[in-house]
Amino acid sequence: MRHYRTVTSALDLFSVPTRDWFAETFGTPTPAQEQAWAAIASEAHTLVVAPTGSGKTLAAFLWAIDRLAGRAHDAAADRAGTRILYVSPLKALAVDIERNLRRPLAGIADAAARAGTPRPGITVGVRSGDTPQSRRRALVRTPPDILITTPESLYLMLTSSARGTLTGVETVIVDEIHSVAGTKRGAHLALSLERLDLLTPRPCRRIGLSATARPHEEVARFLGGGAPVTTIAPAADKRWDLTVRVPVDDMTDLAAPASSPTGAGESTSGPGEGTSGPGEGTSGPGEGTSIWPHIEQLVAALVDHHRSTIVFCNSRRLTERLTARLNELDAERRGVEVDRQAPPPALLGSTSDAAFAADGHGAQFARAHHGSVSKERRAAIEADLKAGTLRCVVATSSLELGIDMGAVDLVVHVESPPSVAGGLQRIGRAGHHVGDVSRGVLVPKHRADLLHCAVTADGMLAGAIESLSVVSNPLDVLAQQTIAAAAAAGTLDVAEWFAAVRRSAPFTTLSRSVFDATLDMLAGRYPSDEFAELRPRVVWDRDSGTLTARPGAARLAVTSGGTIPDRGAFAVHTLGEGATRVGELDEEMVYESRVGDVFALGTSSWRIAEITHDRVLVTPAAGRAGRLPFWHGDGPGRPAEFGAAIGAFTRAVAPSAATGAPGD
Repeated sequence: MRHYRTVTSALDLFSVPTRDWFAETFGTPTPAQEQAWAAIASEAHTLVVAPTGSGKTLAAFLWAIDRLAGRAHDAAADRAGTRILYVSPLKALAVDIERNLRRPLAGIADAAARAGTPRPGITVGVRSGDTPQSRRRALVRTPPDILITTPESLYLMLTSSARGTLTGVETVIVDEIHSVAGTKRGAHLALSLERLDLLTPRPCRRIGLSATARPHEEVARFLGGGAPVTTIAPAADKRWDLTVRVPVDDMTDLAAPASSPTGAGESTSGPGEGTSGPGEGTSGPGEGTSIWPHIEQLVAALVDHHRSTIVFCNSRRLTERLTARLNELDAERRGVEVDRQAPPPALLGSTSDAAFAADGHGAQFARAHHGSVSKERRAAIEADLKAGTLRCVVATSSLELGIDMGAVDLVVHVESPPSVAGGLQRIGRAGHHVGDVSRGVLVPKHRADLLHCAVTADGMLAGAIESLSVVSNPLDVLAQQTIAAAAAAGTLDVAEWFAAVRRSAPFTTLSRSVFDATLDMLAGRYPSDEFAELRPRVVWDRDSGTLTARPGAARLAVTSGGTIPDRGAFAVHTLGEGATRVGELDEEMVYESRVGDVFALGTSSWRIAEITHDRVLVTPAAGRAGRLPFWHGDGPGRPAEFGAAIGAFTRAVAPSAATGAPGD
């Protein structure tokens, strides 16, 4: 039996080892932690909305960890199966959380040993799309106490024999919940959570975490479905240091010399000039019509003046190109000759691999981090940045959400962030710890972009986060989850499944007639003969009110997991024994490539050795200039509210711009 002191503060809710470890490590809890623990202790579904660096992730985990530690002391307790399920929207974030969990687990174990109580042997596992099959089998044989996964992997587990390891789940933590709540991916996750509740003896306690959720009521509705949710949103005291820095003195005269690489200039008119990519135009500032040499020099100077910097871009192609140029500028500053071979520099990747090897340097000045870089390379880049051996990482949204990158001094954003919420997430990577100031510099690439940067910065300081709304009744998601639920259950009760679907927020307004029409389609009852060639996936026995999966339905369900569309990407692997995954390329890029071509990916050059039906086999081509890859549909969309804010700002400043009078 566990004994607690009279509760006078949030820490008094915990056992002595947990309380002692937290007090020694952090001192006092943050307001978000105090309020979250009180709500979670009451068994309520809880949504925690607090700025980056407020300790909300530990707030969610610590209560559940403390209960697991107490159960470990009871020899009679049934600990078989997973008890805590953490769902991350990003595979990289899942790995980061697993790494950061080791600190509190080890600290609490040491505190328990000092207090003379048994050390709790709490285990942690990760299952995502990157998890090898052998490791997945091991997770089924020996389920961890804490499982970290993604929405898609959770769906696959619920549809396979691995669902047996989830019958004891008590707490589900959904991190960065705002990133999925307003999407079909979120609707897919909502049904997975309802399927999980059908497996467990009692509904799981759900905890949602976000720094930029708005409106709170809508996100809370998504989290709880038909159950009430307690929202914790303490007054934010996060401090921001934001600067919009123009890389030239006059954006209407790009040939004029800039006053300094870190100076700022004025802009006066519309878009269109000097918007080509890094490396295009002339080789140095003040000698052409491209703004990119000025941007490159500015970013390089900012990186030089800080110990650790993340540079965000809005596309993978720009990430690769800017990384290449930063490495070339660094090599030039150190007097290392850079080989500029045809094609033109604008199309080249980094040529500095050989330069660094020849110069005795073991690391590059900057490295690229995005979704088309393999998980091994991304992990190595993240580790180097945290360790302080890498000065700069150029990234897309792959580093936007919640990943603790250690002591990052500065975030530079080239181009306007895609939204106010996205800007807060990205700039929040700097000063990620409690009480730190998040410092960011927004660098516009043309005159219209300057306006967008100004609106974004103003919205970030005002906390004007774009609102979201839960997707309503996506029937393709319903059809997929219905097939999966029937395949997993063997025989699925239609009434019970309809009730579970209606409990999820995206389907609260689903009518029985639309639900039945969806089942008709899955069972082969089509509106005309034109659909006769489609194979039914389930058998609907209307007399008994049950669904039974047809042969092949289970395989279809697990090979079509998630709602992320297939982008036709080709995996890139090294050739020979011990082959490793390098990343991925767009299928059109592969179609235009030939064996022997050299391309840049992940700040390294690769020569194509073979192209198969689904992958590209490569060998290293260090020091060779490589063609930069491209990906279609790479740019982010703009929320309607952000567009409206830009329009309002434009209307406000247009009269003063026309008359030359100073604006209000």
